[in-house]
Amino acid sequence: MRRGLDTLDEGALLKRIARGDRAAFDELYRRAAPWLTVRLRRRCADPDVVAEVVQDTFLAVWRSAASHAHDAATGSALGWLWTIAAHRLVDAFRRRARQERVPAVPVVESVAPAAEDQALAGGIGPDLERALLTLPPELRQVLCAMVLDGLTTRETSLLLGMPEGTVKTRARRARIALREALS
Repeated sequence: MRRGLDTLDEGALLKRIARGDRAAFDELYRRAAPWLTVRLRRRCADPDVVAEVVQDTFLAVWRSAASHAHDAATGSALGWLWTIAAHRLVDAFRRRARQERVPAVPVVESVAPAAEDQALAGGIGPDLERALLTLPPELRQVLCAMVLDGLTTRETSLLLGMPEGTVKTRARRARIALREALS
């Protein structure tokens, strides 16, 4: 470590990182990685995902420090770092949700079509289609994920990046609104 880096604040370190200063990057990592890891572990129990997110976050910092360094006076460097990490964590959850939806066993051609395929082949009735289109986008998004895509509340939560309670509330509100629109 170069002398004097330990006296600089994170904003000053970011400015140096923007100029390609590897020692400043190492110092920022030394200071922020433990704090960031603890914060991420509060939101994700999988240590592999947390480690991947920390790595992706610091890679993004190295690549885009120049874009934040000139705005360092408008916000804290650690706040910017946390924003990057939070977005990377949501991306990791979404990747995991997509991977869990992919069937692990090969699909075997069946002689008779499944009941779901027959129902969907007939299309959605005009009344139901109109009712779906009247729903607010946030309710329609949850309903489509849970009903049409067959995702669980947890999977929908991960896919859409919202708490499970919010998913449940929006699903209930969507069903009530559909019931009223169709009656």
